Amino acid sequence: MDAKAHKDIEELYQDTVHWHVNTGGETIHAKRVPGFFRTLKWYTGSLWLLYFILPYFRWEGDQAILFDIPHRQFHFFALTIWPQDIWMLSLVLILLAMTLFGVTAVAGRVWCGYFCFQTVWTDWFTWLEEKIEGNPIQRRKLDAAPWTLRKVRLKLFKHVLWMLIAVLTGITFAAYFTDVYQLWADYLTLQAPLVAWVVLAAFIFGTYVFAGFMREQVCFWLCPYARIQSVMVDKDTIMPTYDYKRGEPRGKVRGKGVSERGDCIDCRLCVGVCPTGVDIREGMQEGCITCGLCIDACNGVMEKVGRPKGLIRYASRKEMAGEKLRPFFRRPRVWAYLSIFLLSAGGIVYGLTHIPPVELSIVHERQPLFTRMSDGSIQNKYTIKAVNKTSQNLHFRLSIRGMDHVRVRLEEAGDIVLHAGRTVPIRVFLQAMPAQLKKEKTKIYFVLESVSGKDKIKISKRSVFIGPGKR
Repeated sequence: MDAKAHKDIEELYQDTVHWHVNTGGETIHAKRVPGFFRTLKWYTGSLWLLYFILPYFRWEGDQAILFDIPHRQFHFFALTIWPQDIWMLSLVLILLAMTLFGVTAVAGRVWCGYFCFQTVWTDWFTWLEEKIEGNPIQRRKLDAAPWTLRKVRLKLFKHVLWMLIAVLTGITFAAYFTDVYQLWADYLTLQAPLVAWVVLAAFIFGTYVFAGFMREQVCFWLCPYARIQSVMVDKDTIMPTYDYKRGEPRGKVRGKGVSERGDCIDCRLCVGVCPTGVDIREGMQEGCITCGLCIDACNGVMEKVGRPKGLIRYASRKEMAGEKLRPFFRRPRVWAYLSIFLLSAGGIVYGLTHIPPVELSIVHERQPLFTRMSDGSIQNKYTIKAVNKTSQNLHFRLSIRGMDHVRVRLEEAGDIVLHAGRTVPIRVFLQAMPAQLKKEKTKIYFVLESVSGKDKIKISKRSVFIGPGKR
């Protein structure tokens, strides 16, 4: 190793020598080093830019993605989800959970390391901090220095930028629940409703405090995922791992006994680049978010000292123990996660492809269950709640199946008109003579058939006709 490389290693050591597992008593200023995983982290983190731009997409003149709570609709481009289809949301949540569990079983906490909003926002905040205040050594010196005009200027500039990101984060979240352009106008003119201000304040506080100040402490103390990850991983899970056999005993690059030392030169750069302050050489720990930055750091050092890369690498405990690694498709827990994932995905696809244009629910009058009319007939009263999920008004005609000679009377005479995107209550009265009733409850079907529009729609819904029964 030449003198320049030795000097670089000594500087890295001085930059990271004070690191240990942080429990909140100090601010971690992680060093940024180039490498494959650092680049990958930038690419995956940039996917969150979609969060900021998607509310501005339009579809047929309306906002493409909109959770319209007042009208109880979720618009996703050409697709509209109604409360009656909310069961698909449960499947979506199950699908996401199984994806998280399956990926964790195979490759550890890669969600935390590359995709988690807490990780990504913290990375943005610390990047700005480095651009404004300097490298880790300069930031620590600035934190410890007395307050001067320069320190106030740097800190104020940094916090203003952090606050702008927090404000933009909050406004963007609110924009998914109302028209984004009107929302901006309401905020700028101070005409936004109270709930919009509460959402904005909550996101400003959460983003500014969590990403700017708490940082890795959110992962340690607030995130439940860090607590339950141990039940998802096993000896076949690949994670950033220190090759203990190759690296020990640790020692400097020069000096007596160099030939007896392992490849780890104890520069502690793997700790210095870790955003949670973990020493990967001490084994898998709760704070490790599987970001792989320690691998980039160690590979860079190994390259400088002329030793093979991979002292820290993605590997399983079985591999490190010299055992044969099972492929993921031969692991029962992965198959369990995959099976539930596929069932959930199949249910979602089925639901999306079988959303009916009109949804019916029928409520039978309970007080009284039936009424005996003056002509001796038995009358039942029903309320049909019909949801028109299409973008046009629909006209329907009502008929009854299951009983013969049933008289149908609507509270409002004429065809049933279902207005686009609305829930319409329809009150219906059915009358039948006692001789027609074979038992106390008779199964019947309400049938709605469209009388207008290009596509004929026919919907059937089961209910019962209740009478005095046979004595």
